[in-house]
Amino acid sequence: MVNPLPWKASSAGPDPTENPDAEPDQEEVARKILLDQLTGQARSRHELAQRLARRNVPEDVAERLLDRFEEVGLIDDEAFARAWVESRQRTRGLARTALSQELRRKGIDDDTAREVLGEVDRDDEEETARALVRKRLRTLRGVDEQVAVRRLVGLLARKGYSSGMAFAVVREELDLGELPG
Repeated sequence: MVNPLPWKASSAGPDPTENPDAEPDQEEVARKILLDQLTGQARSRHELAQRLARRNVPEDVAERLLDRFEEVGLIDDEAFARAWVESRQRTRGLARTALSQELRRKGIDDDTAREVLGEVDRDDEEETARALVRKRLRTLRGVDEQVAVRRLVGLLARKGYSSGMAFAVVREELDLGELPG
């Protein structure tokens, strides 16, 4: 059969069906995995190393490529941590404690996490807690005040807020808005 698009044949690269026994170059496979993982969203070096390990990329190849990607700026754990913290605060209303745990799970080292979390403004964190409480208050119509306090404080605790801040914010918001009845 004649190729109807002869210009496509040369740009497609080597035909994998020509030598089906040929092993793909491990470095090329790993590079493709990294680029695919970094398309659309940033990831930490730790996450990328885990993905390469799951795909059985040899450790020396993975380290070499991860170092190179870091060198050229495609992997930047500090920038990743800043973006992650900003996003999770905005979309989920998480406090520093919860954010710290998430960064640790993402493989961000403690010094970087501490530096990034140190930039979180306490007033912004408190305002986020207030917004969460106000939003939830709307769903607590007709609920006993003690039950409402318990539920609201529990909500903030799950988001990583300290018990002191949680109780203070809940009490102030309940005093300001009273429970809708």
